[in-house]
Amino acid sequence: MASNLDFSPPEVPEPTFLENLLRYGLFLGAIFQLICVLAIIIPIPKSYEVETEPSEPRSAEVTRKTKATVPSANKRPKKETKKKR
Repeated sequence: MASNLDFSPPEVPEPTFLENLLRYGLFLGAIFQLICVLAIIIPIPKSYEVETEPSEPRSAEVTRKTKATVPSANKRPKKETKKKR
């Protein structure tokens, strides 16, 4: 009975090129996702900000933009009614 047991490892086929490509692509995608999540969680101080003073102060007239009157979507032009005879 003991002579009938086969303890050799099962035969596993060699992975193909596409299977390897898929496996490494999934690893790279997982690493990219971890980096993105860590970038959201860990705040990075912005020490490179440089405060610059405007060389020429702008007047209120330049910064103020003119707004064109836009009819609101709720207001529809009144339809002309036909005159009764």
